Amino acid sequence: MSKLINEFLKGIIKENPTFVLALGLCPTLAVSITVINGIGMGIAATFVLLGSNIIISMLKNFIPDRVRIPCFIVVIATFVTITEMVMKAYSPALDRALGIYVPLIVVNCIVLGRAEAYAQKETVINSLLDGLGMGVGFTLALILISGIRELLGAGTLVGHALIKGFEPMSVLGMPSGALLLIGLLLGFFNLIKRDK
Repeated sequence: MSKLINEFLKGIIKENPTFVLALGLCPTLAVSITVINGIGMGIAATFVLLGSNIIISMLKNFIPDRVRIPCFIVVIATFVTITEMVMKAYSPALDRALGIYVPLIVVNCIVLGRAEAYAQKETVINSLLDGLGMGVGFTLALILISGIRELLGAGTLVGHALIKGFEPMSVLGMPSGALLLIGLLLGFFNLIKRDK
């Protein structure tokens, strides 16, 4: 049981896609302006990770090595299409806010990397837990980054003003501000890891 728990937790702490592996930074920089956007992108990526990891793990013995990557992309694209259609139907405002970054999950390094490095070699249960852990880790990173950016860059949190008369740091509303923030957070987490 502890092996299964460790399989899940590694994506949140030890191999966090954003803060340890530095993967998926393009959507992180672009969509982490508000917490709602961060949660939406995190849920979308988690669904795609879960679905693709499970299917790839189930089909691993039937996919020839020569066409492995194209097969992975077809599986991932299927889950991305489902995600995009559901988002368009039930949350059109979020779909517009996330824009092109939802379809780009197809080529997101987190999803393709987990398929190639993990799901094709492991059991369905391990692949499910790996996908869930990586998705939750990515979502938590997006919530942290977007929370700081929204709070300091716009003076709001989840769209609600918190401090009257607060002068926002407009640089945090731009992608360059996100890059600066991610760099500072990476440095902070590396400092904590080094002290242990």
